[in-house]
Amino acid sequence: MDDSGGVPGAEAGAERAQGDGEPLLDRPLPEGVRHRVVTIAADAFGGFTYPELPVSLRPYARFTPSRRVKYAATALAAALESDAAFRQKVAAKLRESQPDLTGALDAGTPPPAADPLDVAAAAYLLRPAGWAKLVATAGEEAQRADAERADEETLRELAALREEVESLHAHARSEAARARAELDGVRKESDALHRKLRAALSDVKRAEAAQRKLQAELDEVRAAAAQDKAAADSEARRLRARLAEAESVVEAGRKAAREGRSTEDVRLRLLLDTVLDAAAGLRRELALPPRDTLGVRPADTVDAVAPGQFSARDIATRALSDTDPALLDQLLALPQAHLVVDGYNVTKTGYPSMPLEKQRLRLLGGLAALAAQSGAEVTCVFDGADLDMPVLLAPPRGVRVLFSKAGETADELIRRLVRAEPPGRQIVVVSADREVADGVAKAGARPVASTLLLRRLARV
Repeated sequence: MDDSGGVPGAEAGAERAQGDGEPLLDRPLPEGVRHRVVTIAADAFGGFTYPELPVSLRPYARFTPSRRVKYAATALAAALESDAAFRQKVAAKLRESQPDLTGALDAGTPPPAADPLDVAAAAYLLRPAGWAKLVATAGEEAQRADAERADEETLRELAALREEVESLHAHARSEAARARAELDGVRKESDALHRKLRAALSDVKRAEAAQRKLQAELDEVRAAAAQDKAAADSEARRLRARLAEAESVVEAGRKAAREGRSTEDVRLRLLLDTVLDAAAGLRRELALPPRDTLGVRPADTVDAVAPGQFSARDIATRALSDTDPALLDQLLALPQAHLVVDGYNVTKTGYPSMPLEKQRLRLLGGLAALAAQSGAEVTCVFDGADLDMPVLLAPPRGVRVLFSKAGETADELIRRLVRAEPPGRQIVVVSADREVADGVAKAGARPVASTLLLRRLARV
């Protein structure tokens, strides 16, 4: 059998005959007939066993009928054309499903009311006498029906297009009329706006001219006001300068009078207290009788040692070494004694390995106890020239703590403290620095070594 006869897409040729004289199609199956044939074969596909299927169709054995139509259409059409046994099996299934149609075709009288496509598809599968003519006739009728439907659809579309064109023409005419009416209104409105614009431009020009005139007058007034303000500011600065100068002079005078009076009062009071305390100490040293004693009593002329009196030997034994801690006690026992301590000089002599903060705390703790025992005024001076920030320190009771200012050393601050005291007051300066000791000695203070204070504090 020739595979090209009857397969969709085969070239057209003259009508041929098989070996048994059965005619073949001289043209491809019409598309509608081909689709009906493939659909019938896909529906009958499920009734066959796997070995009954042609080899080319076995991969589609598990497909549903709709998927076979979609994916195996070409393979089904080729198998129906080339495999007569498969086509006959499909025809047998068709006889079972449509016995009336197949019986009419076998009798040579196809039903007039049947769908030409169904008749052509059944004739292609059953191959009765004259089947090729039935297929060709069905294809022509299907094409004619398609053409008629296409013509009817074209006529309907043409009529719809004509109605749409007429509607568009009517709408265009109405829009044109409306646009002309709107254009006339816009023209009238534009003319009115032009008139208003010209009037507004005229008003603007007059306003600009008036504004320029007012601006010129304003500039003149501002210039005059600026000159007056400059003169007033100059006079005000001059008066403020004179007032500040006068206030500075008055304040300086007040401060000088206040500081002078306060400093002199303090110095005088300290000197007076020192003289009084020294007189009291001298009275005790000399064992002078009270001031209310009338004369010398006979018993007072007897040579003896009374309690509280010192003999010459006792006075000689009172001379102490410069390294004896008792010397510091004697100095602090003097009236109105003031102990000034070079802080870091003492701490770096006694405990240099400790941090500076702990050095200060240890020294100030010892000085607080010493001040409480002796009753003397105690001032501890630290060098503050290299400090990056103020030291957070709460001075202990009885101890004044001072740090030197930037650009000043602790030695200079100690000298200023000594010079600030009135002459005659007992000032004791603790420092191992020879330059400091010599300087304060010239100012009337008593220098002592740092080791002496350290030994004294060790007894606290």
